[in-house]
Amino acid sequence: MVNGIIERYRDRLPFAPGDPVVSLGEGNTPLVLAPRLSERAGVEVWLKLEGANPTGSFKDRGMTTAVSAAVREGATAVVCASTGNTAASAAAYAARAGLRCAVVVPEGNIAMGKLAQALVHGARVIALKANFDAALTLVRELVERQPISLVNSVNDFRLQGQKTAAFEVVEALAGELDAVCLPVGNAGNITAYWLGFTESGRRPRMLGFQAEGAAPLVRGAPVEHPTTIASAIRIGNPARWEEAMDAMRSSGGTVAAVSDGQILEAYRFLAGAEGIFCEPASAAGVAGLLAHGAQDARRVVCVLTGHGLKDPEIAVGNAAGAISCEPELSALERAVLQ
Repeated sequence: MVNGIIERYRDRLPFAPGDPVVSLGEGNTPLVLAPRLSERAGVEVWLKLEGANPTGSFKDRGMTTAVSAAVREGATAVVCASTGNTAASAAAYAARAGLRCAVVVPEGNIAMGKLAQALVHGARVIALKANFDAALTLVRELVERQPISLVNSVNDFRLQGQKTAAFEVVEALAGELDAVCLPVGNAGNITAYWLGFTESGRRPRMLGFQAEGAAPLVRGAPVEHPTTIASAIRIGNPARWEEAMDAMRSSGGTVAAVSDGQILEAYRFLAGAEGIFCEPASAAGVAGLLAHGAQDARRVVCVLTGHGLKDPEIAVGNAAGAISCEPELSALERAVLQ
């Protein structure tokens, strides 16, 4: 039996012995040295592969705690607004717990892999004719009127679960790290990492990176119509704005923007040079490291938040197509050797 994060870190989480635990064995994800990326960046770079969580993203860490708390409180239903990964995770953990689940996503702006997950797990999927920020505003109002548990990152249990990734990084590297590079969308994850590091007595620089078209923290003002190919961070008014900025300021870190072109270049580099397939938003941290550096850091962890199969359309659209071949040895030989 593989224990999830609540069982492994119960003494550092708000759960007592005997509390209900809804788990899919999340956490304990690989931390992989990236030699070619290290050479290119001029620093030692490790990649935290959060796409190895059960539903393929870091959201599972916070969802096990949020849904377990909802069960403990007697909830019968959960709801979230989502660009995709939260919807997939909420749907899976709600199914595991036997709860009803509704997810509100921006119509036409959710990657197919994530939509498929939410649907197959039985969630009620509502495609809102608005962006994520409007969806979150409405969902927050909804739970004020209805007895439904909100499992977005505004739920503090989400941060409690997500901070465990920092515990794992500290354990794996014996606390020896100088900086952490993360993509920033709704800003809950960078907030949670900083919480985990400070609880572990570590203070690596927190370096957050947003897409240029969805960079409210960089601009210092909300973005009304955020745009980026990295759908997971296509958010114009982060719910954890102040906490994320405090994490970066307190750690001596910074927030910066990267272009969609830089994100896709990092995405292709990780796949082709390191053998690691992440979703485009996950590559924003690597893109930021390559574009902006990591100050005087010598050992850096880049967090890859989701698996590449979350967004198959981007993968297929940015790779060479399959080669058609006649069923003859000579034809196959030419196709293979060209």
